[in-house]
Amino acid sequence: MEHNGGATVNQSLTTDDLYQRVSRVVPKAEWMMFEDDVQAILRLKRERNAVILAHNYQTPEIFHGVADIVGDSLALARKAIDIEADVIVLAGVHFMAETAKLLNPEKTVLIPDMAAGCSLADSITPEDIALLRAAHPGVPIITYVNTSAAVKAASDICCTSGNAKQVVESLGVPRVLMIPDEYLARNVARETDVEILAWHGHCEVHELFNAEDVRQLRENHPGVTVLAHPECPPEVVAAADFAGSTAVMSDYVAAKRPARVVLLTECSMSDNVAVHHPDVEFIRPCNLCPHMKRITLSNIRTALEQNHHEVVVDPEVAVAARRAVERMLAI
Repeated sequence: MEHNGGATVNQSLTTDDLYQRVSRVVPKAEWMMFEDDVQAILRLKRERNAVILAHNYQTPEIFHGVADIVGDSLALARKAIDIEADVIVLAGVHFMAETAKLLNPEKTVLIPDMAAGCSLADSITPEDIALLRAAHPGVPIITYVNTSAAVKAASDICCTSGNAKQVVESLGVPRVLMIPDEYLARNVARETDVEILAWHGHCEVHELFNAEDVRQLRENHPGVTVLAHPECPPEVVAAADFAGSTAVMSDYVAAKRPARVVLLTECSMSDNVAVHHPDVEFIRPCNLCPHMKRITLSNIRTALEQNHHEVVVDPEVAVAARRAVERMLAI
């Protein structure tokens, strides 16, 4: 199994050892309230042969404390294929748990809170895709992984924010539909000669950022390096120094070591990256994802104790959705 940065998980780590990882971003008094759940989760993982996959937007006590595999949507999808466990707990939102189930149909996949959804996933349905196909016959549909399994099943191929341009250009066609994130589609369109038709979905976290935020950040924090997620509006991406997926942002900080940096994305991302870079000052404009924050140590523990909540995908939907995800992974 892997943990942050590729380090091997040591099952004998104590909660004190784990606290040392997060001591710069989690107060000791707060950690003391987490310790009972952390100890129980570590025990339950051993007993159930379970692994925890955690997205970059999870809080540090989950991301650095109990997770076995961490990353952005693309990394979690790739690593899910090779999991040697009986049970997968997805510390993230529902579409991520569905993707893990698509790639591991024989394993038990749990999500600690079924209400951990996604504004992007809610913005489009298979019926919408049928209408798009009728309006644009022959145009391939690229579906962002931030969608339901049913929507993936109705599409031709999936993409993530980390590989969207590569997927678009891999199809060898002059025009594609990219759904459902309008801003991701518009940002990718600036980087390719392929014509991209967009849907009107937005991430409720990233759409809150605007160009004035970037201007004020630069004014208030001279010399700051601004990194933006491509789900941000195009004017924000244009005003930033660099744009990329959460994994690419993390890699940028590791490689460039900016003295002062701001990550225009979900709040917990900065905390999780800061753990590895004590020499970098992180400015933290805070837009929380209410869905990601539904996942807690407490409900991860309950998921393992009570087998809550198992993710099930209709077998016919799963075949077509798996095909779209696997086409992406093959690129």
